[in-house]
Amino acid sequence: MSADTYLQSILDREAVDTSIFSPVRAVQVTLEPIIKKWANVSLVNVTPTGSFAKGTANRSGTDIDLFISLSSQTPETLREIYNKLFTFMSQSGYTPKRQNVSINVRVSGFSVDLVPAKRHDNFSDDHSLYRRRADTWTKTNVVTHINHVSQSHHTNEIRIVKLWRDQNALDFPSFYLELSVIAALSGKLWGSLSANVWECFKYLRDTFANARVIDPANTNNIISDDLSALGKTTIKSAAEKVLKAKTWGEIVV
Repeated sequence: MSADTYLQSILDREAVDTSIFSPVRAVQVTLEPIIKKWANVSLVNVTPTGSFAKGTANRSGTDIDLFISLSSQTPETLREIYNKLFTFMSQSGYTPKRQNVSINVRVSGFSVDLVPAKRHDNFSDDHSLYRRRADTWTKTNVVTHINHVSQSHHTNEIRIVKLWRDQNALDFPSFYLELSVIAALSGKLWGSLSANVWECFKYLRDTFANARVIDPANTNNIISDDLSALGKTTIKSAAEKVLKAKTWGEIVV
């Protein structure tokens, strides 16, 4: 079996149904009435985002992110919005977990990240959301994120690197990973799937730790600040091991 055939077989195995009939979408149907009750008149909409919307999800990874858009007139601060959603989900019978910008719950066996954000105005998709670890806020635009990644032509490479991350239990935030893969392949002649993924691991070994990665929706948001120097070194070291492997079966399964 060739390297490309091997990697493609893994992608086929890990394919996620994103159609309107996807079982994962039933999660939104379950949660939306609860979110509406919590947000009341402040709710603008609830939409799938993250890997599910970008086409970079794997069956064995996080199942779906739901972006909760709130009106710019919402009186609470972003921190209050985040904490009140956490409390409400707990009161609604779930066991929420605080993450950096999201709140994770499990629904019918699926892992769901709820991302509450306040809209800037009625004329754009710009939002502000709370960053719990830094106790601050940041501007973002999930439509820009989805388009940037889904139209990169490198969603397959991203999915393979995500599987490698998950199978090695690496702390590597998904959006940071997605942007890193796109950067690794930017300006290069695109080759086969295996050749491109190999280029990604070379980038993680040689360039990643010192690369400044910027949010395409907000140049003031430095995505590479989401990991410490130690965290970046850990990923670099893991990539070094990959590049010493003799078969793809030693890298991702």
